[in-house]
Amino acid sequence: MKIFQSQTGQLVVYSVFVIGLALFIQQIIQPQWVHDKIWQIIGFYFGLVLLSGLITQKLIKSNKENSVNAILGATVFRFFASLLFITVFIWRGVDDIVLFVVNFFVIYLLYLLFDIYGLIANLRAHSK
Repeated sequence: MKIFQSQTGQLVVYSVFVIGLALFIQQIIQPQWVHDKIWQIIGFYFGLVLLSGLITQKLIKSNKENSVNAILGATVFRFFASLLFITVFIWRGVDDIVLFVVNFFVIYLLYLLFDIYGLIANLRAHSK
């Protein structure tokens, strides 16, 4: 059960929750609220948060004094990667752009909550 204590394990569990939430909304509540590209959005964020999290952990382990810079740098990187992702999809001509953007930012905010929770848990561990 040590895998669930790592950031990667927690990310996998959280992503399964996000997928379950999207399926629940799509199948039970309102199928019109979920865009066809939701699975690409969730996959993009899973990969992005996983990659930036691993890089951030490596940077923090190498130099603990740069932890704030590493975390803020990862946040800025995720933001600009998100803008690039949305721009590419809009440029390629995705259908129902408003629904796509709304779904994108809901997923963005859900993964931002994951990051905030991880940051608070990390700060709490260092304050003791």
